[in-house]
Amino acid sequence: MKRFDAVVIGGGPAGMTAALYLLRSQASVAVVEKLSPGGQMLMTHMIENYPGFPDGIEGWKLADAMAAHVDKYPHVKIADEVMAMEPVPGGHRIRVGGEWIEASVVVLCVGARYKRVGIPGEKELLGKGVSYCALCDGNFFRNQVVAVIGGGNAALEESLYLSRLVKKLYLIHRRDDFRGQKCFQDKCEVTPVIEILRSSVVTEIQGTDKVTGILVENKKTGHASAIPVDGVFVFVGFEPQGDFYPAGLERDPAGFVVTDACMRTNIPGLYAAGDIRSKECRQVATAVGEGAAAAHAALAYLESLGRS
Repeated sequence: MKRFDAVVIGGGPAGMTAALYLLRSQASVAVVEKLSPGGQMLMTHMIENYPGFPDGIEGWKLADAMAAHVDKYPHVKIADEVMAMEPVPGGHRIRVGGEWIEASVVVLCVGARYKRVGIPGEKELLGKGVSYCALCDGNFFRNQVVAVIGGGNAALEESLYLSRLVKKLYLIHRRDDFRGQKCFQDKCEVTPVIEILRSSVVTEIQGTDKVTGILVENKKTGHASAIPVDGVFVFVGFEPQGDFYPAGLERDPAGFVVTDACMRTNIPGLYAAGDIRSKECRQVATAVGEGAAAAHAALAYLESLGRS
């Protein structure tokens, strides 16, 4: 059975940063990522708030640059899925695919995925007009009519991206005020193809073989209306990924992993960073900082175990 000083689970900005810091300290590291490195960055058209890029940078370019930096240092890459974790003397045992590996420390950076709304038609029409990724699927709706559900940064940013492709976009938010940053709100307000429906909820996505429309209810008036659309993009928050966590790991009511300021969980030698953490702000910049903090704490723990 292969044993490492550290195993980093997840290849997003938190995972790549944690791996980089561990590798630069000459720890033996395995990075487990079943898909391409980058995480949510790969589904973000333009990142405009990452320091050092005043004109913004495309998500895939930032992901590639981070991956190239990590690849300067020799480490083991495992392109598979983590199935289970359990404690062993002096560390942790992780089943990746059909094999087990061991590590003295583990850094969880598995991220989060977009939540489902849970309305009729959403599940049935997934891939037939319902999407959770504008960058992935936006081009399929060029010069068509779409709806975006949500009111946070993701909904606003993705609406702005889609507005460059579609003929008409309905931005539907259940409250009067958006939760997203004011700069994105202002841009959405003045973009001609975007029509904002406040205090409104989508109660049903209609269609059989493809999306044909939505039912929208105004929460203040109770008025319901049918709106023809060709696609529906859902951005209503995040939920944690992964169901392999060891028994006893502390998580919040939503399922996100609880840590201290140093990214330590309640299990010795186990750390969490990035979107999987219980926190308010989920940005590339915070993920990078947390990855560095987790690696720093993990290295101190390795030293306490007597790593030479």
